[in-house]
Amino acid sequence: MNKPSFLTTPQGRRIAYRQTAATHGAVSTPGIVFLCGLKSDMHGTKAVDLEDWAHREGRAFLRFDYSGHGESDGAFTDGSIGDWAQDAEAAITMLTDGPQILVGSSMGGWLSLLMTQRLPGRVAGLVTIAAAPDFTEDGMWAGFDAAQREALARDGQVALPSDYGEPYIITKRLIEDGRNHLLLRAPIPLPFPTRFLIGTADEAVDLSVAYRLMERASGPDIRLTLVKDADHRFSTPECLRLIREQVMQVSASIAGE
Repeated sequence: MNKPSFLTTPQGRRIAYRQTAATHGAVSTPGIVFLCGLKSDMHGTKAVDLEDWAHREGRAFLRFDYSGHGESDGAFTDGSIGDWAQDAEAAITMLTDGPQILVGSSMGGWLSLLMTQRLPGRVAGLVTIAAAPDFTEDGMWAGFDAAQREALARDGQVALPSDYGEPYIITKRLIEDGRNHLLLRAPIPLPFPTRFLIGTADEAVDLSVAYRLMERASGPDIRLTLVKDADHRFSTPECLRLIREQVMQVSASIAGE
């Protein structure tokens, strides 16, 4: 595997990325940026599969690791939603040119939604997979029992079990900073082709989150697709094909086809 390239963000964090340039025939089409989930990285199945497709299509593609994730510098426990949003903003503004289609998975869905507000001139389309806006507040904090809340206040962190290996160490800063970036409390303007995907067997993001997102989102071309029995990984061959199809659909809509 080739070594990643590195970008130093304006905040001084060094993040790893991999990038594919557009071929001549696709230079005028929007690039694609993949934003991964919490504790995930740019080597995940969805990111790599989409990159392979983009390469075959000659499309510009960018995947990267937030600070404290994957091959980027820093510790996960030092990060927060605000930090990772800054990382995403730096990657998009410093590494890509022109309009981009953002593809956000889980927490990456939250961050991509934040990017639509911070970089309105750069986002041409959006595809999310089990988008998890506000999960630090509505999922984690709301689900903590008294003992966990006491541990968070006393120790500054609490360990949560994970289906993906070692427990998640959730810090007080992650919870508190998340409150500065909540989205589901106000309208979310999405004036470009937008596709939300989620599986009915997702145990990490409840379907109610997708419905709340649809209620808050406003725009001329927004669709929600539920996939029967798909889980949070959303990485079966059928799910991967659906992600590619949604990106193609968004691209076609942008082009007016």
